[in-house]
Amino acid sequence: LRWHATSYAIARLRDNPACADEENETIGDWSRPGLEPKVSFRSGASASRGGARPRVAILREQGVNGQREMAMAFHRAGFTAVDVHMSDLEAGRHRLDAFQGLAVCGGFSFGDVLGAGRGWARSILFNSFLADQFQAFFEDRKRFALGVCNGCQVLSAMASIIPGSAHWPSFSANRSRQFEARLSLVEIVDSPSILLAGMAGARLPVATAHGEGRAQFADPAAIEQAPVTLRYIDPWGAAAARYPDNPNGSPQGITGLCNADGRITIMMPHPERLLRAINYSWAPAEWGDRSPWMRMFENARAWVEQ
Repeated sequence: LRWHATSYAIARLRDNPACADEENETIGDWSRPGLEPKVSFRSGASASRGGARPRVAILREQGVNGQREMAMAFHRAGFTAVDVHMSDLEAGRHRLDAFQGLAVCGGFSFGDVLGAGRGWARSILFNSFLADQFQAFFEDRKRFALGVCNGCQVLSAMASIIPGSAHWPSFSANRSRQFEARLSLVEIVDSPSILLAGMAGARLPVATAHGEGRAQFADPAAIEQAPVTLRYIDPWGAAAARYPDNPNGSPQGITGLCNADGRITIMMPHPERLLRAINYSWAPAEWGDRSPWMRMFENARAWVEQ
């Protein structure tokens, strides 16, 4: 704690001092249970499924860096994961209607200029060829989409062409005023999300890595009407209000949502980085090799096949 005093003093000058104070109060508090997982489901072995593999577009743009983990997640769940750059769509080398799923990956598209994800979103919305293609995909009830981190920010900025997303928030700079890279505890909320089916009530550590993840809703009513899928929680299971349990300052700890029919899910954390138990520094022995987060991607395969 003596050595921490210097770090704390620096943090109060560099960061939001209120966040520095809140984090300092947790240092040395041995009554805190820590990041205790709670899982009430089992993931299957969908990678061994036979038959044709459905195709999912692993979408990236300049500055994106999370495509490999995302591709592996869907590959292990039984998909054919296809690397699709935005330039491929612009040139017509790929079309979204050739895919059952779309995964918009994390990173820092265009260096977060104009705000995280907004430049990427506008490059689609202001191009009628692309906008029409994306809108047709989002409206097709036989297709699904996932946006993680930067992908979450992109899809939230494209809500005007995504059915059932009227209550989605925008995302702004973290309350701490810093890029947050840490393991956080989230609870999966009961929702229509097809990706999180059967997972409600689970509490899982997940990778957080973003600088602009604070959800900003249009009004208080939108918070209550939005279909929330994930929220940051404190070690006792309550919606996290304080830092660092809530790393970005979002109201009610909200960090994931879906559209009204559950086909399109967005979230700021990175479950695709924790596919295997070995990706954690510690995991319960009963998990075996597979992290519970694999269930998300298995759910996608099951939904496509129904």
